[in-house]
Amino acid sequence: MITPRYLLPFDSRRALHRFTDVLVIGGGLAGLRAANAVEPNLSVLVVTKDELRESNSNYAQGGIAGVLDPEDCFDDHIRDTLIAGGNLCDPAVVARVIHEGPRRIEELIHWGTQFDKSEGELALGREGGHSHERIVHAMGDATGREVMRAVIARSREAANIDIWENAFTVDLLSQEGRCHGAIIVTSDGRPTMVWAKETILCTGGVGQVYRESTNPPVATGDGTSLAYRAGVELRDMEFIQFHPTVLYIAGSSRSLITEAVRGDGAYLRDSTGHRFMPDYDSRGELAPRDVVSQSIVNQMNETAHPCVYLDLSHLNAEHVRARFPGIAETCGKFGLDIATDRIPVRPGAHYMIGGVRVDMLGRTSLPGLWAAGEATSSGLHGANRLASNSLLEGLVYGAHAGEAASRSAAEGPHKMVARRIQHADHTLNESFDVADVRVSLKSLMGRLVGVQRDAEGLRQADGQIRSLAAYVMRHQFNSVEGWELQNLLLTAHCMASSALARTESRGVHLRSDFPQPDDVNWRCHLSIQVDVDGGMPRKGEPMTSPIILRETNEADSTAD
Repeated sequence: MITPRYLLPFDSRRALHRFTDVLVIGGGLAGLRAANAVEPNLSVLVVTKDELRESNSNYAQGGIAGVLDPEDCFDDHIRDTLIAGGNLCDPAVVARVIHEGPRRIEELIHWGTQFDKSEGELALGREGGHSHERIVHAMGDATGREVMRAVIARSREAANIDIWENAFTVDLLSQEGRCHGAIIVTSDGRPTMVWAKETILCTGGVGQVYRESTNPPVATGDGTSLAYRAGVELRDMEFIQFHPTVLYIAGSSRSLITEAVRGDGAYLRDSTGHRFMPDYDSRGELAPRDVVSQSIVNQMNETAHPCVYLDLSHLNAEHVRARFPGIAETCGKFGLDIATDRIPVRPGAHYMIGGVRVDMLGRTSLPGLWAAGEATSSGLHGANRLASNSLLEGLVYGAHAGEAASRSAAEGPHKMVARRIQHADHTLNESFDVADVRVSLKSLMGRLVGVQRDAEGLRQADGQIRSLAAYVMRHQFNSVEGWELQNLLLTAHCMASSALARTESRGVHLRSDFPQPDDVNWRCHLSIQVDVDGGMPRKGEPMTSPIILRETNEADSTAD
């Protein structure tokens, strides 16, 4: 697939310039945790394409997993994570993140986060795949909102942190094999070349590449795509987790029904009223998300019905309404009482497991560029993320990436200069129906690169993506909507290509034509990368299709 190195024409001799020690791209939990880890004598600029509160972190209904109960232990949390990950987790990464969990949760409490309590102690819940109660929540089903409230307040108080909201990062600036910052278009529509000693990528997820998704509108795969264009290594792009229970009401926006609902005892029933999960897994509704999603899709096919139903009617009604006030309010808008009515649900794209490959410090394959959070592939999740490990990963890797970038910025040259970089207008400028192409892409990804996949469908998806990209990627847009479409196409291409290459089923990747895991040939990662020379395509040509490489599972950790 042909794509330009940069999406915007620019000339550093005539551009607006901004200098900062550390640039953080993304204002979710990972990004703000990274910003707060930078030494206070260094300047930090956080850029986010919407308001700070508009991120996957803010919408997280589930909690943060951590070993906080004296009857729980690190080894059990590690084992649960490894089992869910389908033999593709990096054990050293898993151990490190989980051992840091309690400290990171205590840190949030110190910063002002009000987690739910019971009899004066933190109230601990249980979710799918966990063997013990170890999930902390806030405001019932609004953990992300409360955590982000506290972290945003702390970030705004920091004297060395500047925040640009409604600022879209179009591309990374790279030259001579190093990242030097990014091109950012601010709310006034003017591009600015932001030069940074170190850059940290924390742009979140890709859910908007699908029609059925729990993600907010901002989750358009910007981080994976701008990294891809800069020649940064991506990994495990075939692994996207579908949340099993997304509210399904025709004509409405899709809303997440948290895992904690099943953790509290809700049943899944099909259209005939049959409770079907015990037919698929002995853990029933508490099986890992990949198992539950695949079981729901099978049951929908068997009953020829577009959804299944969550049933909480056997639970205490008062407790249910108090425990899940946000879900009760959302369902109430459609005339549903969650304590008595069955809630229509089906799987929706939820969490991108693959992304920019990072080592244990958050370092990417491009010097000067670090990354943390959902935009990355760290080795924690393997082939399937264990519930409530994502906010934990954002906290741990955000802290380490921020600390490492801070050290590197302090040790590097004190003086920063604007480098000579120029990129010419490359393409067509006529009118273009962005919305129409976006709907087409989301539809084909849902049909052909969804919960269940096969070679025929994946080849068809890849062909259609290439066909769309042949025109879209040559187009010169001057709006966020256009750049988002180009990012969605690039990310979708990487996902479909990787899914076609992995001829087995593992974790969230279910190939109906290869239904079993194949440890002999496929207990490995897939890396995907384009060849960029000195920050530009070689010989000045547009970039072509990426190279997909296998990488053994034993080679995950490259830094300590």
